[in-house]
Amino acid sequence: MSARAFDLVVFDWDGTLMDSIGHIVRSVRAAIDTLGLPARSDEAIRDIIGLGLEEAVAKLYPEADRALRRRIMDVYREHYLNGGPEDERLYPGAEAVLAELHGRGYRLAVATGKSRRGLERALAATGLWRYLAATRCADETRSKPHPQMVLELMEAVGAVPARTLVVGDTEYDLAMARAAGAHGLAAAYGVHPLARLLRHRPLGHVRAVIEVPDWLRRHEVAQPWGVLEEGGS
Repeated sequence: MSARAFDLVVFDWDGTLMDSIGHIVRSVRAAIDTLGLPARSDEAIRDIIGLGLEEAVAKLYPEADRALRRRIMDVYREHYLNGGPEDERLYPGAEAVLAELHGRGYRLAVATGKSRRGLERALAATGLWRYLAATRCADETRSKPHPQMVLELMEAVGAVPARTLVVGDTEYDLAMARAAGAHGLAAAYGVHPLARLLRHRPLGHVRAVIEVPDWLRRHEVAQPWGVLEEGGS
């Protein structure tokens, strides 16, 4: 008889469950323009998505002092929070995915570079809070790719690394998973291209969030999960 290979599935938020990449890029660019900062390319801005805001700003403007970085963060938040519902939409099928996995007995969690305020706002707007056993944000623990978010989530729900899967669209998500001793599933429809994600040896990849339940179903096993082929789809 087959059994679940994983007990805990940890999802990233931006770029994995929510299609907010464009809104983040526009908000960063608006902050840059408002403050008259040196320009940064869309590619450079996209590359910081997934990090905590403080770490993201430091990577984007390493020459800035702490006071300027705080100002960038504040202005970015103003622009981001002033966005409308059209700027933050769940990927098609995201709620159905969480509902199905919750119904199948998986413990579900979110690990995100968003602030706690930002995540709570998004969870209230989408209603996805009802499916989640735990959440962690970058302003209350260590930012990705440090493993602390996953370690805390596993402790919160009583899961072990070998039976924990992290689903994310950036290399920061997958590096975090490996550092925590957990396993990764690459979301090859978000920020980072698949080739970059595969460097972190995920167990597989999906091209849309709606594919996650079928991927998990195909990987239900009767023997130890370690027979799964790393990097396969």
